[in-house]
Amino acid sequence: MVEDILVGVVRRPHGLAGEVSVQPLTDFPERFTAGAALTWRRGDEARDLRIASARPHGERVLIVFEGVSDPDAARALQDGELSVPGEAAIAPPADFFYSHEIVGWEVADAAGRRLGVAAGLEKAPASPLLTVTLDGGREALVPFVHGIVVSVDRESRRIVIDPPDGLLEL
Repeated sequence: MVEDILVGVVRRPHGLAGEVSVQPLTDFPERFTAGAALTWRRGDEARDLRIASARPHGERVLIVFEGVSDPDAARALQDGELSVPGEAAIAPPADFFYSHEIVGWEVADAAGRRLGVAAGLEKAPASPLLTVTLDGGREALVPFVHGIVVSVDRESRRIVIDPPDGLLEL
């Protein structure tokens, strides 16, 4: 079973009608639409929510949840994480990989030598960074870009990289 996927964080109430400002943590912000079901969590608290309405607001999304109709109810959601079940993940386009999807995949160099395992993908300004737990135990950050990433094979759960000299020693 795939774990829940974090898609956003409620930052603060917005206005007087129960609307909240949400920081999307997804490459697919179109998932924030009326009727969409999300799970809200903060610490040991959790509850299921359904979006009544959503609209873009700069880098964030303003959302009204069903049953949340005033600033106090909206404030109660502040700093909570929003997630969806892993099986509700939007099918990725070709050449797109979810961080949770590649965790544990073997990472090898262009000569076929095993280097370690993928620990995830991190967003970075220039390009995503592949976190690799090297067989010696250290972690290395590898730009997840063509030229360095030679191939990614979902079926064999294997990523082949051709890192520039010294990159894995940083």
